[in-house]
Amino acid sequence: MTATTQSKLKKTVVLVGMMGAGKTAVGKALAASLGVPFLDSDAEIESAAAMSIAEIFARDGEAFFRARETQVIDRLLDGESGILSTGGGAFLSEQNRKLISDKGVSVWLKADLPLLWNRVKYKNTRPLLRTDNPYETLQNLYETRAPIYAMADISVQARPEYSIETMASKVRDALASRPDVLEAKP
Repeated sequence: MTATTQSKLKKTVVLVGMMGAGKTAVGKALAASLGVPFLDSDAEIESAAAMSIAEIFARDGEAFFRARETQVIDRLLDGESGILSTGGGAFLSEQNRKLISDKGVSVWLKADLPLLWNRVKYKNTRPLLRTDNPYETLQNLYETRAPIYAMADISVQARPEYSIETMASKVRDALASRPDVLEAKP
């Protein structure tokens, strides 16, 4: 993947998927290769609230957080076209899926459960996995969420051997098949 390949991004690309799928890392690499802004809905929420997602959940509850998340996604989709990484639960909301469908394009970074577990098992930054059996929790989340992520406009399979750059290239290739999203410049 080279930054010299000229393309014009016509819609914001919204990366969806499980924690550990690579939405932030792949999103940053993809944005850099396309020369467009990278945005992270969770980071935007934390910045606006001046507290972490975990603190928002603890203080105000999940319903409050989800309402703010929808507002932030809507605002970010109205801005300049770029790459938007969302939290793992964002795409579960029908309202968010409609916003994304109306204003952008969703791309599911589809990582299998063993790959996800390998990426998240040593991190303590995942509030949903602070349980007695984090693997079982991740498995339950995966089984519940995968059918919803499958509603994304585009799906790109992650593999353990893929580097961040390779995965970003795979996403870019998938976007290239959609001239309504990524237009090649002569």
